[in-house]
Amino acid sequence: MTTSSNIKVVTRNRQASHEYLLMDTYQAGLVLMGSEIKSIRDNRINLKDGFVIDRGNELWLYNVHISPYEKAGIFGHDDPMRPRKLLLHRKQIAQIISRIRERGFTVVPTMVFLEKGRAKVEIAIAKGKKEYDKRADISKRDSDLQIRRAMKGEE
Repeated sequence: MTTSSNIKVVTRNRQASHEYLLMDTYQAGLVLMGSEIKSIRDNRINLKDGFVIDRGNELWLYNVHISPYEKAGIFGHDDPMRPRKLLLHRKQIAQIISRIRERGFTVVPTMVFLEKGRAKVEIAIAKGKKEYDKRADISKRDSDLQIRRAMKGEE
């Protein structure tokens, strides 16, 4: 998927919008090894269980699986689940850390994309949904789908 502004979406975390109420989003750079960026360009990344924590006024991305690049040999990355540092402005980091420390908030990766050849991750400040919120979202989506089908039938 390529848009007109030179952005290629590599992967999305579709489960995040189901599990969490997504609030503010930020675009962050990633500190990667050479073999990791090659794997990302081959769409060999999984955001499903990923989350962000703060360590020493820095933000780190955990539980994101980047498969080893086969052609890298011994110079590739050994641990596909290693923590990766996120690159943001200091003000953005301070805002995110203050929200993380509030009760009930977390930060999850929602999308990885390539912009001008560089891998970036979109992260969102999120609050966990309750089970009844998830059911309400599903029923709303189903009713919207039925409305759209009915509208197409009339045309």
